[in-house]
Amino acid sequence: MAQKIDWESQIGRRLKLRDLHVFSIVVQRGSMAKAAAHLGVSQPTVSEIIADLEQMMGVRLLDRLPHGVEPTPYGEALLRRGKVAFDELKQGIKDIEFLADPTVGEVQIACPESLASAILPPIIQRFSREYPGVVLHVDAAITLTLDVPALLERSVDMLLARVGGPVTSQRDDLNVEVLFEDEVVVAAASGSRWAGRKSIKPAELADAHWAMTPPGLATSLLGEAFQAVGLEMPKIQLVTFSMLLRAQMLATGDFVTVLPRSALKLNAKRFDMEVLPVDLPFQPWPVAIVTLKNRTLNPVAQRFIEHLRTFAKTMAAKT
Repeated sequence: MAQKIDWESQIGRRLKLRDLHVFSIVVQRGSMAKAAAHLGVSQPTVSEIIADLEQMMGVRLLDRLPHGVEPTPYGEALLRRGKVAFDELKQGIKDIEFLADPTVGEVQIACPESLASAILPPIIQRFSREYPGVVLHVDAAITLTLDVPALLERSVDMLLARVGGPVTSQRDDLNVEVLFEDEVVVAAASGSRWAGRKSIKPAELADAHWAMTPPGLATSLLGEAFQAVGLEMPKIQLVTFSMLLRAQMLATGDFVTVLPRSALKLNAKRFDMEVLPVDLPFQPWPVAIVTLKNRTLNPVAQRFIEHLRTFAKTMAAKT
């Protein structure tokens, strides 16, 4: 059993941020030697720092294995809390930078392509006019869920996501704020054989060439909609996350797809697409912003969230 640690005498006066940084690099690299090479110091120096940390804590932080090192449960706990400490320090520095100059900073955003290509362009345009010195990093990830590692690892400030089912977080460490209720529509090229019609029965699209994203919310919604009218899931000929590829296939006149209405609004003219009047009972598809609880975002990120909320009001007014 680990002995009780006296913060003032054992930790408060001795622990250095450098020690925690070295420890995290050792865990990342999986060995003392690789960590030393990465840090540009000798291996004995790294070993000494780890030994001092273990002596301070009174527990073994690393298991020495033939192929390298792995964190013990004590090491995992220190690593997890240390990551939070470094993140808070980083956010504090960003706060100071914002106070010195409110027009500069960085915001890290992760979101699927359908949102990056739909709602983000007008938001970024307005935000950049107001904060011309701010750099926005947008990771249009292929797949995102409410427990996205990038968010939990604090490498991004926020996640924009389309959520299905009850709009509640499945974790107690996440905030899920619904921005607006999007909806799914069936789309085809404006010059396709389905274009211009006043009404299309679902059965008429059963044999169409469908271009869809990989199995997920969109595919599930399509299957549920067809099932609700007594039809089987249509056969899918193309599976891709690429909005551009789907648009190009629609342009051939043979393919149809489902898209969020928000994505179609921005891209309809660009890709010459239109909504087909198909009476399918699609469920709403909420767009949400997800952040970590108990993490204070830097002021610039908070400003960006305000822009998201303002834009969401306009979207809600149009639907």
